[in-house]
Amino acid sequence: MAKITWRAGTMLAPLPPALISSGSTEKPNVMTAAWTGIIASDPALTYVSIRPSRYSHEIISKTKEFVINLPNLALAKATDFCGVKSGRDTDKFKLCGLTAGACQTVLAPQIIEAPVSLECQVIDIKSYGTHDMFLAEIKAVSVDDQYINKAGALDLEKAGLIAYAHGFYYTLGRKLGKFGFSVEKKKTIKKRLARKQK
Repeated sequence: MAKITWRAGTMLAPLPPALISSGSTEKPNVMTAAWTGIIASDPALTYVSIRPSRYSHEIISKTKEFVINLPNLALAKATDFCGVKSGRDTDKFKLCGLTAGACQTVLAPQIIEAPVSLECQVIDIKSYGTHDMFLAEIKAVSVDDQYINKAGALDLEKAGLIAYAHGFYYTLGRKLGKFGFSVEKKKTIKKRLARKQK
């Protein structure tokens, strides 16, 4: 087996095809962006990279707020649509049957149908070639209560989140193990399995 070297490119995958909502609940806007991720955990920092030509760039530059909404399989078509149509001349919320909901800490709307919504406040904007990166602090996280299990923990596997890889959308596969499973002691695994059987 041999690797072939290509020129530099955006070959990092899979990524979350996040629905980035901005504006207000009265005049909501949404776009799809795969260029997003976590910067730090304390404080909780994230980013989204947007081309200056996009309508969302204009809105977020003014309001300094946005919401990252994680889509599931039910939102796959809306996710694609919001990535190819502009909010300048299209009411994407209306056409996709999305509901703009109020957030706890920002005026930008969350998407009620999304399993998870991260409320973000911009703290810096950096220009990098084709995109501007909006660095933001995550001020709050809203989770659909149907994904909270009996123990009060988030069971996000049930949400059916989707991923984006090299121009295509995918559903996520089966759970392989929790963080640290590769070093977990056999006794701990047996105890956990015994608790589940009770």
